[in-house]
Amino acid sequence: MKAIAYSIKPFEKEFLAIANRKKHEITLISNPLGLETAIFAAGKDAVIVFTNDDVSAPVISILAGLGIRYIVTRSLDASHIDKAAAAQFGIKLSNIPSYPAENIEPDEDTLQQTADQIIRNLDLWQLNKCVGKACVCAGGCKAAVLEEVLK
Repeated sequence: MKAIAYSIKPFEKEFLAIANRKKHEITLISNPLGLETAIFAAGKDAVIVFTNDDVSAPVISILAGLGIRYIVTRSLDASHIDKAAAAQFGIKLSNIPSYPAENIEPDEDTLQQTADQIIRNLDLWQLNKCVGKACVCAGGCKAAVLEEVLK
């Protein structure tokens, strides 16, 4: 899978590389996602974002037009993502809530766990599977999975 990670901090790069093990082609940039930088996602399948990234309906519309099918956020919650817009375009969402708040450098264990979960989500999406508890889709693909399990 091809992905782009926005708002990458220098201390995150090594952990993502270790977790990825060259499975996915991931572009790492320090620029935040926004109307002007969304174009960098051209040719990618997934976008990895952080709390300060603009994941509003206009940006999601651009991403969808570029072929983005997945968005994973490494933030405490996914409130900065317009879930309805993502659902409208069929973009699946996941959240890695173990990541600390902005401007706080996390410990190495947290960084590695976050990177590992990002790669696990990309792996599962590549296999057309739901990411389970990390799922934050407005349509609730997690709910569909739970419904199947309960049958």
